[in-house]
Amino acid sequence: MVRLVVDCDTGIDDALALLFLAQSPQVEIVAVGSVHGNVTAALAAANTQRVFDLVHRSEIPIAVGAARPLAQELQTSGRVHGDDGLGNTNRLPPSRPPVDGSAAEQIVRLARAHPAEFTLLATGPLTNLALALLLEPELPRLIARVVVMGGAIVVPGNATAVAEANVWHDPEAADLVLGAGWDLTLVGLDVTMQTILQGDNLERLQTAAGPIPRFAAEILEHYLDYYQRFLGFRGCALHDPLAAAIALDPSLATYEHLPARVELHGNLTRGQTVVDRRGSRSFYPHSAHAISIAVHVDALKFMNDFLERMEVE
Repeated sequence: MVRLVVDCDTGIDDALALLFLAQSPQVEIVAVGSVHGNVTAALAAANTQRVFDLVHRSEIPIAVGAARPLAQELQTSGRVHGDDGLGNTNRLPPSRPPVDGSAAEQIVRLARAHPAEFTLLATGPLTNLALALLLEPELPRLIARVVVMGGAIVVPGNATAVAEANVWHDPEAADLVLGAGWDLTLVGLDVTMQTILQGDNLERLQTAAGPIPRFAAEILEHYLDYYQRFLGFRGCALHDPLAAAIALDPSLATYEHLPARVELHGNLTRGQTVVDRRGSRSFYPHSAHAISIAVHVDALKFMNDFLERMEVE
C-alpha cells in the first residue's frame, strides 16, 4: 500500500491521474493540495473535489495552496484545459469547501507527524513544495519519496521551445525542489510523450460504460482539440496519469541518475531543465544530489493499466 500526498493544479490530465489513483487498490490518498498552474489554486481545489465526488471519495482533505509563482506573474492555461480546467464541461459545484490551512502547511504537518511514511506526487508547478521546504528544511528526510511530473531533458518543451509547463510556471520553485536532496523521481516529457492516448485505446475509453469513463471522455474533448493542432491526429499525452502510475510502480520506467537544475535567467531558456552528463567536467559540484530521471517507459503496460482503472465500476 502506497500512502500518497498529492499536489496538483487540477486540469484535465490531473483529473485523469486522480481518477487513476482513486481506482487503484494499492494506494491510500492521504491528502491533496492545490496549486496555481492549469487554473487558479482555488479552482484546482474545487476541481479536485469534483473528481472525488464522482468516485465517492469526498472524505479526502483538500487544502488550497500557492496562488502565484515565487518570482513571476501568474499565468494559467485555459486554452489547453478550458476556462473551468475541465474542458469547459461546467461540472456541478463541489460537495464541500477545502480544509483550513495552506497546502504547504499540510505537507509539513503530515510529514512531521508521520516521518518517512508518505510518497509525495506533484503534477503541477512546484510552488507548494518549495514553500514547504522553506517552512521545514528537514522535509527531504521526512518524505519517503517524491515523484514530479515536470521537465524536458532531451525533447522539446511544451510551454516554450525548451521548457516544460509545470517547471516554466515557477522555475525558481522547481530549481529549489530539484536540488533539495530528497529521493526524487522526475517524470518529464521525455517519457510522457511516449504515452499518447489515440486510436483503439482512445475509442476504448470513449465507448466504455459507466460514470468514470463518461466523465473522462467528456473532459478530454477540449484536450484532444488542443493536441490535434500539433499532433495532426486525434490523441493526447497522459502526462499526469503516467507520473501517478510511476509513483505506484517505479518499475514502469528506466532511469538516469543525475543532478538537475533549472535555468532561471535566459531570455529564451528560462524554465529549461538542465542536466550535465560530462562527468568530471560537469558544472555541478561533486556534492550535488542526483535525482532519478525517467528516460523510457513501458507504454503498453501503462496504457492498459490506465484504461483498466478507468473501466472499474
